[in-house]
Order: sequence, then structure tokens, then C-alpha cells
Amino acid sequence: MVRNEFPKTVLHRFIESKGYIVRRNEGARLATGDVIFSIDDDAEFSTPQVIEQALMGFEDPRIGAVAIPYIEPHKDNRLMQQAPDLENVWISDRFIGTAHALRRDVFLKLGGYREQLVHQGEEGDYCIRLLNAGHFVRLVDADAIIHHESARRNYRRMDFYGRRNDVLFAWHNVPLLGLPVHLLATTCNGLRWAVRVKRPILMAWGLICGYAACGKYFRQRKPVNQTAYRLFRRLKIAGAMPIETVSTQWADIERMKAN
Repeated sequence: MVRNEFPKTVLHRFIESKGYIVRRNEGARLATGDVIFSIDDDAEFSTPQVIEQALMGFEDPRIGAVAIPYIEPHKDNRLMQQAPDLENVWISDRFIGTAHALRRDVFLKLGGYREQLVHQGEEGDYCIRLLNAGHFVRLVDADAIIHHESARRNYRRMDFYGRRNDVLFAWHNVPLLGLPVHLLATTCNGLRWAVRVKRPILMAWGLICGYAACGKYFRQRKPVNQTAYRLFRRLKIAGAMPIETVSTQWADIERMKAN
């Protein structure tokens, strides 16, 4: 259908399934544009203007990724990832994979998504590395992407990889000084959530496998600097901050380290 109806489109088809993290990386390498737009198979643009509006978010060269607003029709039509106002450039700690755009040269320079994660958690892992490289994730006021998330989810895969990758996020990215506390909080929060949703077995197994994988990827550990880690945590707590505040806090943290 794509070849027949859109003959100018270059279509790459793979017989073997390797997961969306690997394929998104391959798509980035195959692409030729400056900005990559990637959405899920259960998502659609609400208007033809989504891309045009989102591209305006890259006006500042410090912006490495744009988080596009999206709506969850099966979750009370909640609007997520929207900039609080038009007066400021709003910076977030991360984006959701189904509604984002990336500066391609920065993405490739940073190695793309971490493929060992297999499923889930790649956005946060990339965003903290993006921040470490001096680039930000921006919220924009654009027409939304509609995310038709299915009520039938593969919770077995989500439970396992979600908790496993929480541990690997810490192992790869958290500076040594904060690593023990971060891992302890990750483990406690993961077990608490497992009990709350009544799916403890696979989540606990995911945590165990995450710790086991730390040894496997021991030589690949390259934590971000303390400034990036602290600012990432502050952004996560705040939800979003104006870029001027982010820049000021970055400078304040650097001064504290110097003293």
C-alpha cells in the first residue's frame, strides 16, 4: 500500500523483529533530515500542522529534543506534555516515545537509544545523556498527537523490563556518589509498586536481572556529571522549568562544586 500510494516514499522492511529501540536507531541512521519524528503504531497526528509547529521548538540550538503534546483518549482525554504558556521556553526532564522529535545529529553523536534496554525506559536514559551533553528537552504548544493506547497491554514484558531497566538506568548514568542511594530508592519503589498493582513476581525478577546485568555491562558504565544528574532530578520533581531557570540552576550547581 505504501509503495503504491506513496511512490516517492523510501520504504525499508525487516523480516526479523528486533524491537522498537533497535529499529528507531536504524531509522535515525537511514534518515537524511535534520529532525526525526517518530510515533508509535497506535498514534496519529491530530492535524497536518503538528510537524510544522513542533519544528519551531528547535529555534534555540540548545534544544536537542521536543516533547510534543499528546492526548490519551482511553484515559479521560488527558493532555500531556504541553508547555504551560507561550511566554517562556519550557524545559522538561524527558519526553514520551510516542510524541517527540529529535535533533538527528545530536542523537547519532550520543549513540542513539541504549539497545540493551530492549523495551521501555529508553527515553529517560537518552534524556539524561542529552542533558549531560548540554542539550535540553523542550515542551511546546503544538497540536496534539492522539495516542490510542490499547487497554490490552503485555504487562509481563512491561513489568519485567520496566524494573530491570530502572536498575540499568541508575547503573549507567548515576554518579558514584549518589549511586547507592539511587539504587536503594529504585529497588524500594519498584517493590512497592509491584505490591500495589498486585504483579510482584515478574517485577521482582526484573529487579534481580537488572542487578545481574550490571556485571555484564560493567565496562560500559559512563555516568553523567554531578551537575547534569542534580539538574535532571530537579527537573523531574518540578515537571518543567523555564530555560532561564535551568541555565541559572546549572550555573549555581557548578559554583557549588567549585567551592
